[in-house]
Amino acid sequence: MQTRIQTRTNRTFFGHPPGLGTLFATELWERFSYYGMRAILVLYLVAPPPGAQPPGGGLGFSDGDAAAIYGSYGALVYLTPLGGGWIADRLIGARWAVLCGGGIIAAGHFCMAVGLAPAFWCGLLLIALGTGLLKPNISRMVGALYDGQPQTRRDAGFTIFYMGINLGAFLAPLVTGYLAADFGWHWGFAAAGLGMTVSVILYAAGWRSLDQAGRAPAHPATPAERRRALLSVGLGLAVFGAIFVLQGQGSGYSVTAVSIALSWSILLVAAAYFWRMFHRPGLTAADRSRLRAFTRLFLAAVLFWMIYDQAGSTLNLFADQWTGRDLGGWVMPAAWLQSLNPILIIFFAPLFAWLWMALANRAPSTPLKFAVALIGIGASFLLMVPPGLAADQGQQSALWWLCLVYLMQTWAELLLSPTGLSAATRLAPAGMGGQIMALWFLAVSVGDAIGGQVVRLFIGAGFAPLFGGFGLAALLIGLLALLLVPGVRRLMQE
Repeated sequence: MQTRIQTRTNRTFFGHPPGLGTLFATELWERFSYYGMRAILVLYLVAPPPGAQPPGGGLGFSDGDAAAIYGSYGALVYLTPLGGGWIADRLIGARWAVLCGGGIIAAGHFCMAVGLAPAFWCGLLLIALGTGLLKPNISRMVGALYDGQPQTRRDAGFTIFYMGINLGAFLAPLVTGYLAADFGWHWGFAAAGLGMTVSVILYAAGWRSLDQAGRAPAHPATPAERRRALLSVGLGLAVFGAIFVLQGQGSGYSVTAVSIALSWSILLVAAAYFWRMFHRPGLTAADRSRLRAFTRLFLAAVLFWMIYDQAGSTLNLFADQWTGRDLGGWVMPAAWLQSLNPILIIFFAPLFAWLWMALANRAPSTPLKFAVALIGIGASFLLMVPPGLAADQGQQSALWWLCLVYLMQTWAELLLSPTGLSAATRLAPAGMGGQIMALWFLAVSVGDAIGGQVVRLFIGAGFAPLFGGFGLAALLIGLLALLLVPGVRRLMQE
């Protein structure tokens, strides 16, 4: 009996706490569900409605409206963690937040698989709400497993966890893309729901391995704080409702009107957060300087994600409609191209990490990495202008164009995304770490919201002007950011 207890106690996950294995498997299957649905979402939105030949059975939106809906959905996914983190910290704890979030996400995917339009929209909302509970809190639980342990061991644990994220993101489009193309869209959505169900089961099965991580709320809210939170939520919904009514009067209260109202609401949320941040009592001159530096990095990140997240939107549509995917008589599903980025991340992330370690003090500064990332993401879209011109003339382009674009965007992502996370932790004034991290993720939300509306307005001009406009804007702002590097470094007080 004593031997069995000792064996159970010494069990590890690749030399790490056993709870890491539980969270690794949970996140892998959660990312499988999210990226699997994301890979086919915009394709389903533009597919002909039921009654058309396969791959019909979609909702029949125009490319522009589909891109706007996709962008608004992505924006909502990255907005809800603001509330999900608060609920975990102040009400139920991270552990229960992850479990509840996983169940809500699974329900959302299965709603989308039903095949009815009302259930589809309800499913999107449920996935966004569930992700808000799960996404910020599962990463915090990984960190909690390493309380009191060396930073190098913590970093190694997060590296393993990050591999799970990208492994799920790599496998998902292959499965859901195949099912959607050969059997119907709703089989793809159901596969995403099954993946999330597996995630919840594995998480519940490994509950005891998590020890004390996330068991209770860190700072339970007082009754007065709960009332203020409800008031803030009510105020936010009222603002959204007012914008929707005003917008709907000119657009017939359509789904597009909802996406526009949501985009404006997210911009107002971001503005309110920054106003509150700069007016926080007790800020020192050094704090304000670093916050101004963070504001500049935030704006650069908004532009970056506005273009980068077109991978699941306009680039996905381009792959489906204007890319030759015939490989020796077999037509590759367009959704499969969404697996390129995660597998490239898995390959190149260790190389970038090694490069920064090797360069040490000679490594590029944070604002310089941001500037180069903007130039890189702009160049990737300028590269799409020739195939965009071909599409505008009714001609398809070779598959390697998109492959090269995704490679360039992966390099740009590795310059900006991990660097931005690190900068957010360094620039946060005392007591504002959570708020700054929330704002960093809010940059993705704002970028997706703006990007979706820009595509909705200008995709009618053709793919070439759209790609060229995005690319040229990012390239010019990236060059401007190069000139501003010394000033931002001074604000960062590096």
